[in-house]
Amino acid sequence: MGTLYLVATPIGNLEDLSPRAVRTLREARLIAAEDTRVSRKLLTHFAIHTPLTSYYEHNKLTKLEVILAALEEGDVALVSDAGTPAINDPGYELVRAALQAGHTVTPIPGPSAPLAALAASGLPTDAFLYLGYLPRKSSERREVARQVAGLAYTLIFLESPHRLLAALGDLEVELGDRRIAVARELTKVHEQIWRGTIAGARDFFEQHEPRGEFTLVVEGKLKKEKPKWAQERVLIAIKFGKKLGESPSALAKRIAQESGWERREVYRLIKQ
Repeated sequence: MGTLYLVATPIGNLEDLSPRAVRTLREARLIAAEDTRVSRKLLTHFAIHTPLTSYYEHNKLTKLEVILAALEEGDVALVSDAGTPAINDPGYELVRAALQAGHTVTPIPGPSAPLAALAASGLPTDAFLYLGYLPRKSSERREVARQVAGLAYTLIFLESPHRLLAALGDLEVELGDRRIAVARELTKVHEQIWRGTIAGARDFFEQHEPRGEFTLVVEGKLKKEKPKWAQERVLIAIKFGKKLGESPSALAKRIAQESGWERREVYRLIKQ
């Protein structure tokens, strides 16, 4: 029983292919590639001579059994044209089939355009939502944006150059003029990360022709801060809390959370 290795490949700079990835590609019995022409250039550069077969959206059903049969004989490496396989390609179906057949599936981590753009965006990275390519039609793009408009997560989308301006316009309509980082050609010679607002990005790329593949990192919905209570209201809350028998510590903690006051300030008022 072989192992299916998910090997991340460079999104531009060939130096990003890890030594572990090179070794795995050399030692595998077979490499399944999204586009064999693209992958063959990479393999030639690193002098990797492992047999290559195609596995993409339009032949995934016919090739699935072929690759599973190869896994019965040894290890198989799955690669996409660029980045991490099974993200925005049919690789996840192969992963699912391999697991169901009892094979081990192991990731070989590496380049990923969405994560690279997020890390360099300057926007919050603690919670994010990756939504892949935006739909082609404006009405469908707006519907996607509308569904996530109320979420506090940083949003990540992919977009092509010829739809970038229309997509930015639709996002501004549904999300408002939020902060955004527009990344293109990551790790390549002409890498660019534009940071500002959605309206500003639209203005910029109206004057500078969009080229390359784009990753859009958009600010999530900001939480509205509760207005800070007046001291009189805090004192009333303290009075009722004492009547209910709350301990000073518990009372200070609760009122601080509700009022916008610092806990130590509330505690000082309780002890007066």
